[in-house]
Amino acid sequence: MPTQYDAAVVGPRTPVAFEALRSEALVCVRCPLAEGRTQVVFGVGDPHADLMFVGEGPGREEDLAGEPFVGRSGKLLDRLVQEELGMDRSRCYIANVVKCRPPENRDPAPAEIEACRPYLESQIDLIDPRVVVTLGNFATRLLLDTTEGIKALRGRPYPFRRGHLVPTYHPAFALRSGGQVVAEMRADLVRAKRLLAAAPRPVEVLPSPTPDPDHPVGPPELEPG
Repeated sequence: MPTQYDAAVVGPRTPVAFEALRSEALVCVRCPLAEGRTQVVFGVGDPHADLMFVGEGPGREEDLAGEPFVGRSGKLLDRLVQEELGMDRSRCYIANVVKCRPPENRDPAPAEIEACRPYLESQIDLIDPRVVVTLGNFATRLLLDTTEGIKALRGRPYPFRRGHLVPTYHPAFALRSGGQVVAEMRADLVRAKRLLAAAPRPVEVLPSPTPDPDHPVGPPELEPG
């Protein structure tokens, strides 16, 4: 189900369109997750950012705060991004596959992902990031349209829309797994940094309209005076 504010309709990187999309999401009742949420966790950061992170869904602390990645996993993500990319969350954008907390922090169901997907797709359309970093299986499988797991997919970038996608582990998994997974997350963030440092995307130049022989374009004819 498309949203009212797809970039194809309103144009990319327009603040009014992004705020309208957020307002629509904040009152969403497309799936049963709306019944148990405290609030919608739409996203946080710069809607004009070149770097976007996409996680799975809000947990208890995110549901209470209304912001993604504010618990222990969020602190780890913030630290790694600062140390490897030299930026904080105000200079990137962070969102999730689903915007409402699944009960007991369970995995989001396929129907819930599909109901929420138009919001994420519209966020990506409007932000138009050069690099998207997916955090964990759910975001990576959704955006790469694959059933492969994160361990098989991480380690290299993938072409994605007008830029690239870099899969990495979810920081919650890194907290449970220890130093080796954290080191691999760091390596993935370095890949993202290199892509951001590469030459910027060329400016799109629209083709000139084909001349109409019946209506030539030129200076207006002067009327005899």
